[in-house]
Amino acid sequence: QVQLVESGGGSVQAGDSLRLSCAVSGRTVSSTPMGWFRQAPGKEREFVCAISWSGYSSNGADSVQGRFTISRDNAKNTVYLQMNSLKPADTAVYYCAATTSGSSSSSEVTAYQYWGQGTQVPFSS
Repeated sequence: QVQLVESGGGSVQAGDSLRLSCAVSGRTVSSTPMGWFRQAPGKEREFVCAISWSGYSSNGADSVQGRFTISRDNAKNTVYLQMNSLKPADTAVYYCAATTSGSSSSSEVTAYQYWGQGTQVPFSS
């Protein structure tokens, strides 16, 4: 059974940095394409970043290019999302996802079979 547990969310202000973590059990991250998605109130879940099973390929949505980075620690079996220069538009619940199909870093929600419970990143005025 694959389980994903996100952590690291919290209230932020414009320009802040935050690192989200996704602890994985039941499967090794070194052989699993992983992704981060987010869902803002009243909106559909959208792609943020993803990393291939090899770890050598990653991609991100245009809205986070140059600000967000996905990485992983194989020893800790954990995937991270480093978020810099946060904007109010980044307010959302952030979800970690894993897929056992394919090897590439997909941006499609339907490509992922396993999801975490989400961690909130709200903005404070």
